[in-house]
Amino acid sequence: MKPIVRPTIVKKRVKQFKRHHSDRYDRLKESWRRPKGIDGCVRRKYRGNIPMPNCGYGSNKKTRNTHPDGLYQFVVHNVNELNALMMQNRKYSAVIAASVSARKTKEIVERASQLSIKVVNKDRRTKKEEAK
Repeated sequence: MKPIVRPTIVKKRVKQFKRHHSDRYDRLKESWRRPKGIDGCVRRKYRGNIPMPNCGYGSNKKTRNTHPDGLYQFVVHNVNELNALMMQNRKYSAVIAASVSARKTKEIVERASQLSIKVVNKDRRTKKEEAK
């Protein structure tokens, strides 16, 4: 199903924010931690230092949390939860939860095709059955 409106998704920053001095010391991992020292050049935003994350890097509200196909994703655990997407199939796509078995996945995919709901990961847990 095609989405109603598909605006172009613009990311202001794709690169991860790295922790200050994570390149200098192995004991510091790269995951972001806010610098809190009184003399910290990154915290004080001196020129030439790494940028700190702030609200200015946020995505557009209209395209935030959307999949590249233009649809929002809704996690589905059983067939009954697909009924919530029945009238919203041009705005939301279904994602089958990781804990769902292969048999239930097959039922969910069949029901989604009847309701014309897009399932993002419809081929999960099917390759093992085909190999047998």
